[in-house]
Amino acid sequence: MTPVNQRIFISPLDWGLGHASRCVSIIQDLKKNNTIVIGTTDLNAFLFKYYFPELEQLTVPSYEIHYSKFIPLWLKLMFQSFRIRKVIKLESKFLKDIIEKHNIDLVISDNRFGMYSEKTHCVFITHQLNIKSPLFTSFINKLNRKFIHHFSEVWVPDTIDLGLSGSLSDASQIKIPVKYIGPISALMHLPESHNKSKIDILILLSGIEPLRTELETVLLKKYEGLNKKIVIVRGTNRGKEIRRTNIQVIDFAYGEELRNLIVNAETVICRSGYSSLMDLYLLNKKKLILIPTPGQSEQIYLAKLWKAKFGAEVYEMKDLNKLFKIR
Repeated sequence: MTPVNQRIFISPLDWGLGHASRCVSIIQDLKKNNTIVIGTTDLNAFLFKYYFPELEQLTVPSYEIHYSKFIPLWLKLMFQSFRIRKVIKLESKFLKDIIEKHNIDLVISDNRFGMYSEKTHCVFITHQLNIKSPLFTSFINKLNRKFIHHFSEVWVPDTIDLGLSGSLSDASQIKIPVKYIGPISALMHLPESHNKSKIDILILLSGIEPLRTELETVLLKKYEGLNKKIVIVRGTNRGKEIRRTNIQVIDFAYGEELRNLIVNAETVICRSGYSSLMDLYLLNKKKLILIPTPGQSEQIYLAKLWKAKFGAEVYEMKDLNKLFKIR
């Protein structure tokens, strides 16, 4: 049932911008008949300010997930698990105050495990009902389900028939209602542009440092001087100004600008994050080169899935020289 005349609090995980980006479409639909309050951190507040300057934002605790060049992500997360559990408890406390002070009728949490309350209906958005992990898979999924079962229901941004997330969205072990809402994207409802300026290669960078910068450095070096039209969206405004004669560099791209870049690109190079893949699927992009974040099992699985299902090319960071030899 679509909510009507409700006060809705929605808050995405601030692990990159993917969770925030896919919430844009949900907010666009819900704000037509409801009052929306968004829970943000310093890492994603600017994106919601761009799309929804009229909506109230409340600051919530940041997970502050950190990657490492040398330590696998699953191990890095284990090292940070104590602090993450503290954030989960803290956001539960924040949510209690938010519900009372703002008369919230419905809570929507995109992968924020602590954003639930027995005082109101709480929805958990995720495509990872069945987590892939190189070690301790059974324990990790048991813990994942334990957190999910605190909520009233789950919304999965996929359909069973499409299977864009593969076995990640297998709901067989979930004991609360699961609703498959279909793929969603901040770009899906935007009008078609008359700008038909073709791009040979579009590079979309995203994710947590230092791996974002590492990939940026490699791709800039390898594509410099190539006789092709190349655009790179950095996903950050930090670091030194970048100038390349054959590469157009953009710090951030949103809305119609990002849609136009993707639609007009012959080839798109990006990480295999699920939100990015939904953007590309809904814009009918066929020629994809995916470079999963090292050590991130979900992205590695999705890259292999999309290679088998949609013919995407897949390269690991250590194998990028193979990519440039055949381009």
